Amino acid sequence: MSLPKLLTATAVTAAAALSVTGCTSASVDDAKQAATANSAPSAEVAAAPLNKAAADLLPADVKAKGTLTVGTDPTYPPFEFYASDNKTVIGLDADLAKALGETLGVKVEMVPATFDAILPGLSSHKYDLGISAFNVTAERKKNADFAEYQLSGAALAVKTGNPKHLDVDPMTLCGTKIGGEKGTTQGIETLPAWSKTCTDAGKPAIDIQLYPTQDEANTALASGRIDGILSGELGMAWASKQSGGAFQLSSDKSYLPTPVGMAMAKGSPLAPAIMAAVKALVTGDTYKQINAKYGLPQSVAVSPDAVDARGAQ
Repeated sequence: MSLPKLLTATAVTAAAALSVTGCTSASVDDAKQAATANSAPSAEVAAAPLNKAAADLLPADVKAKGTLTVGTDPTYPPFEFYASDNKTVIGLDADLAKALGETLGVKVEMVPATFDAILPGLSSHKYDLGISAFNVTAERKKNADFAEYQLSGAALAVKTGNPKHLDVDPMTLCGTKIGGEKGTTQGIETLPAWSKTCTDAGKPAIDIQLYPTQDEANTALASGRIDGILSGELGMAWASKQSGGAFQLSSDKSYLPTPVGMAMAKGSPLAPAIMAAVKALVTGDTYKQINAKYGLPQSVAVSPDAVDARGAQ
């Protein structure tokens, strides 16, 4: 996440005051302001061609509506963040969502939400899709289906110079304050497991600090209130470059590369159309151009055979 605006006195003070109280309207507004400090690369991306076979699989009500409603957390550049108008969601996932709509011949409406509210919103039919850099895990697949479009591991961001010599190794983190975003795999699965590794070895637990938005976690690290952040490697690499030297990745190591997918309610009638459209996308030029626009290596790309993540749990 970007730090120039995020590190204004107002944003830092507000994030510090709100980080222990949960998500409030003020914290969302501060995160929204913070996210606009980013600017998307200006490279042009060709429109994705309509795939009639995929479009024909859309449920009748979606065809009639002509729009897919997509829940997203726009505080996680380069995947999703706000444009300078403070309301338009831009970023890699926004570009992919647009390309998905072009492939299916429908419009896409990106609806801002806190990350931990998106999957429940799918189950309650508030959103048709969730596109917000979701790691596809066995736990999440119990309640949602995913169309995989990328691979990403976790990375640790630390203060510049890494004064405490931390890394993606739990034994280096015992007794330190490590942040993350609420609802993320790193926050609810990885860090608690790593903390247990510490205590099982007779060492102090990791002091896990979870924040309503990724921007608030980044502010906490830059202002010295935590020692590190565990989050997706691509997002943390972007945030580190945007931080103005406030923090860096601990190393070039990543932890447990896992698929990233577009989420749908379990058993959603949309799944056949979305799977077909994403399979078409990942073999086309638009997908390659979007990855290149955001500087992603070819290693993050998935094959069409890996897209459908509705298999046995």
